[in-house]
Amino acid sequence: MESATRHLAVLFADVAGSTRLYETAGDAAALLMIGRCVEVMRGVCEERDGRVVKTIGDEVMAVFPSAGNAGYASIDMQARIAALAANGGPPLAIHAGFHAGQVLESDADVFGDTVNVAARLCGLAKGGQTLLAAETLEALPFALRSRTRCLDVHPVRGKEADVEIHELLWQETQEDLTTLAPRRTGRNARLLLRYRDREIDAADMAALTFGRDGNNDVVILDRKASRVHARIERRRDKYVLIDHSTNGTFLAVQGEGEVELRREELLLRGRGRIYFGHPSVEDPGGEAVEFDTGPAS
Repeated sequence: MESATRHLAVLFADVAGSTRLYETAGDAAALLMIGRCVEVMRGVCEERDGRVVKTIGDEVMAVFPSAGNAGYASIDMQARIAALAANGGPPLAIHAGFHAGQVLESDADVFGDTVNVAARLCGLAKGGQTLLAAETLEALPFALRSRTRCLDVHPVRGKEADVEIHELLWQETQEDLTTLAPRRTGRNARLLLRYRDREIDAADMAALTFGRDGNNDVVILDRKASRVHARIERRRDKYVLIDHSTNGTFLAVQGEGEVELRREELLLRGRGRIYFGHPSVEDPGGEAVEFDTGPAS
């Protein structure tokens, strides 16, 4: 098995809403329509000097010699899939993402950070959107750079720093596009956690897990806590508490009442305490994580 490192642009494109299409159009008709979309995307890749690495259901993964090739391919894909719906077919759209960088090629497949980022961008895109990162934007020809707009910064799994995300616009006219208000190019998220004798500054963390299992970021020494109990996830400049437990997660915000979460999520604000598996009244001085989202002193 031979492998080699090359600089390529990796593109993922996926038919949006395919699950609903199966429900509304029926299995046979939906399979036919999705198959047609995949063939359109495959044809576009070949026209733009790309190579389809694989197709998985309604998703296409392809590589191109440059970011420009991938960008033009994504525009062609979006336009042709939209045309299928305009010609009397059901509403169809794709969401796509591409990223340029070093990849490892082995047995006609590609691997590495560039592939992972491209896949994540595709996952973040909505139907009718193509997303790319700022570093790939710099590799585009001017004609394509002029058709982009900055959306936001976003945490991407496996990347220490947030990724600045741009959208590549494929419509011929921009009359129907919403004008975006200017956004910050960076974040100002703050979260300080305390558990027992441990203090955690989570400002540069995308997520933290809590529970009895030793693989969690914070191991909770409470028998009522689940093995994988809860998660705190950063979303732009905010933090959200997400419950995954059997007995629930209880959030006591200073100056407010206590809130119970059961397979739900809630925005962390101010300061307070998080109890795992029981409300605070059952054991006020027991195992709890203190949190503070206020400005640094």
